[in-house]
Amino acid sequence: MSTTPIELVIFDCDGVLVDSEPISIGVLLETIAAAGGSIEESLAYDRFLGRSMATICSMLRDEFGLVVTDAHLAAMRSALNARFRSELKPIPGIGEAIEAIPLRRCVASSSKPERIRLSLEVTGLLEFFDPDIYSSTMVERGKPAPDLFLHAAAAMGVDPAACVVVEDSPAGVEAARKAGMRVLAFSGGSHAVGPSIRAAIAALRPDAEFADMRDLPGLIGRLASAPRIA
Repeated sequence: MSTTPIELVIFDCDGVLVDSEPISIGVLLETIAAAGGSIEESLAYDRFLGRSMATICSMLRDEFGLVVTDAHLAAMRSALNARFRSELKPIPGIGEAIEAIPLRRCVASSSKPERIRLSLEVTGLLEFFDPDIYSSTMVERGKPAPDLFLHAAAAMGVDPAACVVVEDSPAGVEAARKAGMRVLAFSGGSHAVGPSIRAAIAALRPDAEFADMRDLPGLIGRLASAPRIA
């Protein structure tokens, strides 16, 4: 048993802090269509949720034979930023949950730094995290590799065993597990309605699953006081 206390809460951004996944997947599908492909929305969620754009482009090339060009990516970024500015909302209850957790915190997201900051800015959450924002562009491998979470912990000066990650994707939960961190799986985003995502997350055995951000402070409190199997 390990009784390492929790010192740091690492939040994913998309689908955890902001309800962005339906917007992101919608724009991604438009980009895939512009590149000459067609993928079902459910498959896009299953294969791409929580992964960096670099990883997604590699998957599209290797698994679907689609080449996403720099021009496609530029158009995608422009469309995504416009829709974020006009449509993006915070996950209900996230601000109150953050304020109720008396621990250090940071963001570790597969998105690029400028997109993370835009997401947090338009939803009024930037003040909770700035400047402790970490992106998969800062590491060699994106989720489900543990690199990003380990990088965030190192930058914050916290041992991985003293971290808890809040994630919404199978790739993110797997990354947290590989990093040796505790992980809470959030299923309250508007994208997490199908059974396949929840089944994939459950198979990875997070420390807890929850669908209401009002439950997060209590879950972290219970994790902090419970012995952990090493």
